[in-house]
Amino acid sequence: MWLSDTQKIGVGLTAFGLFFMLMGVMMFFDGGLLAIGNILFLAGLTLVIGTQKTIFFFGRRQKIRGTMCFFGGIFLVFIKWPVLGVIVEFFGFINLFGDFFPVIIGFLRRLPVIGNILSAPGISKIVDRISGQRLPV
Repeated sequence: MWLSDTQKIGVGLTAFGLFFMLMGVMMFFDGGLLAIGNILFLAGLTLVIGTQKTIFFFGRRQKIRGTMCFFGGIFLVFIKWPVLGVIVEFFGFINLFGDFFPVIIGFLRRLPVIGNILSAPGISKIVDRISGQRLPV
């Protein structure tokens, strides 16, 4: 499956949004960088999956707590409470996107170097716990 030009732009905006959020945290919770990162992340996500699917994703009834925390955290960043905003936003992010962690971990385990690291004896137990995978007993 090939990406359309709009989706390619969305991937770039999402990546830049994550980069700006990371830089905002590294710069001691700089509110401006965090706000720009949030805007770019949401714009990129909307371009990648489409407007209707984005509204449906954030509007699902079973994920309402994650949605409220995510957007509440963004609001707190905008009103100059970046530390509390990032904490609340991270909690919402985990609630919203936590279902994707097993898929992401499975993909990373198939990569040549990273897969070997994630399959190491001590690390694999931690990664399995994070991704929610259970081993048969």
